[in-house]
Amino acid sequence: MLPELPPLPALTRAEAELIDGYLDVVDLLGRINPARSGDTYRGLRAAQALVSKAAALRDALALMHQRGESELHGPTLTRALRVLDGERRTARLTVPPGAD
Repeated sequence: MLPELPPLPALTRAEAELIDGYLDVVDLLGRINPARSGDTYRGLRAAQALVSKAAALRDALALMHQRGESELHGPTLTRALRVLDGERRTARLTVPPGAD
């Protein structure tokens, strides 16, 4: 049986869209990462999708700014990222350790 995940912290709708958009972009960049194994077609498809996901991320930030949400609440957003497996997902963006 899987362990129960902690609840997401309370987020505004724009903050939730920011987190979702950020993780969408992270997932796509992880697929494009040339330091990871994979085929070029998968990377190409991810790169094509990245354009619209980056625009959605931009729109979420623009909405926050327009609503007067001028500050990102790091601790709250960090908790949300952790609940949504952000640490594992962002790890795919790094260069794997070498055998040097």
